[in-house]
Amino acid sequence: MHLKYFLMKTLRALLTSLLLVVFVFFVLGITWDPAQSMLPDDATEEDMVEFRAMWGLDKPLIEQFWVYCKNFVHGDFGQSYKDGRDVFEIISQRLPKTVWLMGMSIIFSIIFGLPLGIYAALHRNSFGDRFVMGAAVFGFSMPNFFLGIMFILLFSMKLHWLPSAGSDTWLHLLMPMITIGLSRMGSYARYTRSAMLNVLSKQYCITAKAKGASRKRMVYLHALPNAAIPIVTVIGTSIGHMVGGGVVIENVFAWPGIGRLLVTSVAVRDLPVVQAIVIILGLSMVLANLLVDFTYGLLDPRIRVTAGDK
Repeated sequence: MHLKYFLMKTLRALLTSLLLVVFVFFVLGITWDPAQSMLPDDATEEDMVEFRAMWGLDKPLIEQFWVYCKNFVHGDFGQSYKDGRDVFEIISQRLPKTVWLMGMSIIFSIIFGLPLGIYAALHRNSFGDRFVMGAAVFGFSMPNFFLGIMFILLFSMKLHWLPSAGSDTWLHLLMPMITIGLSRMGSYARYTRSAMLNVLSKQYCITAKAKGASRKRMVYLHALPNAAIPIVTVIGTSIGHMVGGGVVIENVFAWPGIGRLLVTSVAVRDLPVVQAIVIILGLSMVLANLLVDFTYGLLDPRIRVTAGDK
């Protein structure tokens, strides 16, 4: 393996992370005055000055950023303006719920999306192919918040099969997981079909079939490994969409994750919590893209060799 390829991708991810922190801190710091947001309407100018001094907001923005970065490196996101609690403690209570929901949604999408895409490619232009692709288009075209509301109306209010809010049991997980996963499942099926059709038309697959290779062997040994890169790409890039969509879905189903925490923190103008959540969500997307780049290098040696020679 070319170490240079992985180092280059890692340095690029670190630079992107730094730019993300800079952007979030300064944009929110310039456009959002916590003193005006947190204090009551009848607060005097002296109250605002005292508030800014107590939280270090009276210092220049550059100095605030330097202090924030030093604390951020040590895992200190500051204290909540609302109740004075440690921001890391607040987020750490909600983060496992979001990771659990996102992880199960991704697994659900992959388990159903990839086999459906492979089936559609192997049965091109059949009724099954058209049905799968029609369902896939419906899945990624339907707004997930609308789908979530429809699920609540049908399965909670009409049939009384599933709970509409909370996160206590597996039953609470099903509707938000399927709501998030359906759109990604349709996208995975569509891209898998396209990638498989492209690979199945290659000479090595035609030769393997002519030599009498079984369909299972041809698919899993010859076609799928060579179709993996576009599939990995769409899975990796979709994680960001899942995280963004998860903010909405967590509020639709009252799921106690960081997406719901973000909305409530914006409502009460709790700047440290909002900054930390936005940065964490952004870093998760950077990490997902980094893992995709690493997977590229592992799946196709030509990529890391070409990048390593530059």
